[in-house]
Order: sequence, then structure tokens, then C-alpha cells
Amino acid sequence: MKLKILTLGGGREVGRAAIAIKRNGDEHYTLFDYGISFDVDDRPVLPLSIAPSKLKAVFISHSHLDHVGAAPFFYISANPLIYMSKFTAITARLMIEDLLRISGYYLPFEFLELDAMMKSVTTFNIGDRFEVGDVSVDTFNAGHIPGSTMYRVEFREGASVLYTGDVNAIDTKIVKGVHSQNLNADVLIMEATYGMYDHPPRERVEQLFIEAVRGVVEEGGIVLVPAFSLGRSQEILALLAEKMPHANVYYDGMARDILELMLLYKEYINRHDLLEKATNIFTQVKDSGMRKGICKEGGSIIVTPAGMLKGGPALYYIKRIYDNPKNAIMLVSYQAASSPGRKLLTEGVLENGGIRVKAKVFWFDFSSHAGASDLVNFVKHVKNLQKVILIHGNEDAIYSLGYRIKEEAGVEFAAPQIGEELSIEL
Repeated sequence: MKLKILTLGGGREVGRAAIAIKRNGDEHYTLFDYGISFDVDDRPVLPLSIAPSKLKAVFISHSHLDHVGAAPFFYISANPLIYMSKFTAITARLMIEDLLRISGYYLPFEFLELDAMMKSVTTFNIGDRFEVGDVSVDTFNAGHIPGSTMYRVEFREGASVLYTGDVNAIDTKIVKGVHSQNLNADVLIMEATYGMYDHPPRERVEQLFIEAVRGVVEEGGIVLVPAFSLGRSQEILALLAEKMPHANVYYDGMARDILELMLLYKEYINRHDLLEKATNIFTQVKDSGMRKGICKEGGSIIVTPAGMLKGGPALYYIKRIYDNPKNAIMLVSYQAASSPGRKLLTEGVLENGGIRVKAKVFWFDFSSHAGASDLVNFVKHVKNLQKVILIHGNEDAIYSLGYRIKEEAGVEFAAPQIGEELSIEL
């Protein structure tokens, strides 16, 4: 059997994941993810297009925009099958609605197409096995965020492909890490975001974060924690509920809605007890009047999107606390090269020619992606593996990881570019 793998997005880049596969001779592709990235002007960039009529099914790994943000595009003129875990389906709607409100002018679809997509979604529980046409599909927890799913597609000839989406190997407060035992596949399509690096031990990161927060609060400063609305904000709130239950903590923006959903879908959450505790002891910010008052309140902690300081309530707060050296901005999310958060870390300003930030600035590695060594170990545990396709990483990360996999696991790798179609004989 010959397998064709077409890279529509995520080839030697982080973001806009979109990988289509089919057997040689088949008319229809199976598509994994269809996300967006953003250019230097913060405009959404879609993957390469593929005709909806050529799709057998779309499998969405999770609800971050770089994996699902462009999927409504297929519902402008068609109605392809689309599959997501239950939690991914409900959070994907929220994330894409927010995208449309902010960047809708630049997108080729609107709320109507989003509604059509959601009506077409088939949901499942992680761990389910189901049939789509003549292929069998197994689903596994990817450990990245709640609802994140790895897909194993098995063709009638017996050959199989495992797609990880974004994957994490460690247990966090929010989600249990991936379990690689008893996995087997002929081809593994795997992310390589941190293909050059290992993350520090999570317990040590948590300890340093809590020590830094306590230091600022005890001096009467305000701590602003800009964090991704889906996953990272709730991770930080759970940690604060565990380690600083008597602190004066506020949470704002879409982090509020996602937290409520996580408590409705407890089966997807590792330590839902800590999230329940957070909602009971911490304060939800409900209006602009509350925001104004919080900024005058020393010793408080504010957890809010956006994680890269591109927008959201975080920008409101930062404009009101930046000029006081007693305050602190604690970044806990990935900072893209062109983001205001990265500029703050490297230059001490939010924009070119901007006013220098006097508040203390920290960055803590709370990544929800596996590091390089964990990715190599994951590959070693997948039985019968013939080929690894590395995506969702920059060129250096992909090749660094690829050569480690070849040397340590004895498996050949490929690093497709955008638009490249691989042909693999199985």
C-alpha cells in the first residue's frame, strides 16, 4: 500500500496545522486539523486550500486556533464530516467566535459558516473507537489541554497512521499527560514545537512562580498574569488555589467562560477539585468598574488573557500597572517572535518606541507541549513504526529532533514543507 501525505499547514512552522492523508488511488483525503497562524501585522493566515469535495472526514485534535481556527472555511459551500471530542467541540465554538469578533474582516467565513460546522460535528469520548467509511479510528488523550486528542487511523489493508496534534507527556493540574503504552502505528505524524529543548521540571517551575508571586504581593505590589484563555489561565488558577488559597486573586476575560465549562465537563480535568476551589475562593471580574478598582488595590493577583499581550483585558491592566516597580508582569504562556509579550521580555517595551515598563517582568515555562526528550521517548514506545513525519515546529527544531529520533530510536523521519506531498510505501 502507498500512502500520500499532503502538508497544507504546519510544515517547518509553528501554527496552522493541517495534514491530509490518503491511499494511492483514493479520491478522498482524511484531514487532520485546519488551523490558522498570524502574520507580523496580526492578520490570520490560513493553510493551503483543499476542495471540501475531496475530504472524507476532518479530525480536529483540540480547540486552540492554530488547529481549528480555519475549519469553518469548508462550510461555505459544503458539509464535510468533522469529528472532535465533546470538550473540544464546545470550546472550539467559543474560540472561533472570539476570532471572528476580532479578525472577522480578514477571514473568508462568518458566523453562519461556524454554525454550519458545529451542526456537522460528530463528538466522541476520548478512548472511543469508531468507523468512518472503510477506516477505523481510535482516539487517545494527547495530554495538551482538556479534550486534546490523538487519532490512530487504520486502513482496511492493515496499515495505520497516528496523528498526535499537540502532545504533552507530564501530568498538570488541568490534564493528565499522554500514555504511550500499547500504541502502534506504521507512520507517526508528530509535532516538534520544542524539538530542540527540554522543559524544566514542572514542580520547580511552580515553586519559582509561587515564590515570585508571594514576593510581589507581600511588598504590596500587583501581579498581572497574562495567560492563554484555554488551559493556561485555569492551570494558574488551580496552582494558586492549591498554594495561595488566601491570596486576593481575580480572573477576567474568556478565562471565566472556559473555567465554567471545565467544571461542567469534569471528566476531562485532572484536578477539577482545585478548579472548584478556585471558583469558591477567587473573584470573577464582571465589569469595567471592577477592573478599575482592582488596579488601585495593592497585593492583588490578576489572571487574564491574552497570554501574548496581543489584546484582551491584559492590555487594560498593563496600562495601569506598568509604571510602578513594585508591580510585576508574570508571563506564563508561549511568546511568539512578533508578539508584544516577546518584545516586553527582550526590550522592556510593548511596542516600538513605546514607554519602558518599570514593573518587574518574569517568564515561567508552563508549556503544555512535550520537550525534545519526551518526544523521543514517545517515538520509542510506538510499536512497528516505519516513519516519523515531523510538523508544527521551526526548521531547526524539526531537524534537531529528527536526527535524535533517527539516532536514538532508529526510525527515519521526514520534514515536509508547506505544499509538499510525501509518498510512503507500507
